[in-house]
Amino acid sequence: MKKKKVNIAVTGLNATDNPGPGVPVIRALHDSEFFDVRIIGLSYESLEPGIYMHDLVDKTYQIPYPSAGKESLLQRLEYINGIEKIDVLIPNFDAELYSFMKLENELKYMGIHTFLPTFDQFEERHKINLSEFGKKYKIKVPFAKAINSIHEIYSLTPEFTYPVVVKGKYYDAYIAYNPEQVLTHFNKIASKWGTPIIIQQFIYGSEYNVIALGDGKGNTIGAVPMRKQFITDKGKAWAGIAIDEKELLKMTTRLIKNTKWRGGMELELMKTQENEYYLLEINPRIPAWVYLAVGAGQNLPEALVKLALGIEVEPYTTFNVGKMFIRYSYDLIVDLSEFEQISTYGEL
Repeated sequence: MKKKKVNIAVTGLNATDNPGPGVPVIRALHDSEFFDVRIIGLSYESLEPGIYMHDLVDKTYQIPYPSAGKESLLQRLEYINGIEKIDVLIPNFDAELYSFMKLENELKYMGIHTFLPTFDQFEERHKINLSEFGKKYKIKVPFAKAINSIHEIYSLTPEFTYPVVVKGKYYDAYIAYNPEQVLTHFNKIASKWGTPIIIQQFIYGSEYNVIALGDGKGNTIGAVPMRKQFITDKGKAWAGIAIDEKELLKMTTRLIKNTKWRGGMELELMKTQENEYYLLEINPRIPAWVYLAVGAGQNLPEALVKLALGIEVEPYTTFNVGKMFIRYSYDLIVDLSEFEQISTYGEL
């Protein structure tokens, strides 16, 4: 079968100890048996490793940070698209999704297809709204409260018992065992992501995740549960195994059916000693461990591109249990001239 040629733009090219999903998404797209892909990397910083992975990324352009506003982003994308003729764009960071969702119609007019959650879906699953989300969809979630100032920290004890989890509205989560540690984490997160800061009751147990893809009509195109085998000090999975956990699959398919979720998603859960699952958060995009799903037999990035282009997709019904992923560090050797080029001209 002759593969369909497509130009796909991908963000999230960082691959540090807190890796973005961009590089594994690109690897999955290169594995596609349906598409012949040309990959356009979209970076925010000059030291994102994916920029220099020339076997995976054909051309990279820097784009403005989300804080610069949607008009600045649109102007840059118009320039890039004039050169590259992008068919599909896959954003991979929570903080940038809002800008890309707001630009969905303008991008489509330019011939750029996306497949993102709706504004309602994006807001409803937000960490700040997770308690109401759990009640609405009958899913257990830890008690949580959003705070906006350090003065609220010392009034938490009537509602919480320590330890608690201190979370940013987009990223970062730290365990705090006393108010002083909450204060430290509050200042650290607020300086990066602003307020509010979410205080969540700590749940003891084992960590599980689910990657899934919804078609926007209530159907689950694919889903793979994973148990974390090794966790970094930032709480990121550095190794994990695909498991046959039917309760998690039922929860995921029911959630996608009820919300009519559109696009990729990740459920982060904790399983207690009483075998109860608590939903800690929902990430509204493909997670960085997506290549485990590909290795287990579900190429969800390929399916997402099909959905974006309006190509019929057959849902995955099985995956290979027992497949593992193990992350590793790899030193890229890069010429200084390449770093200077992306830093100076915003292209490589």
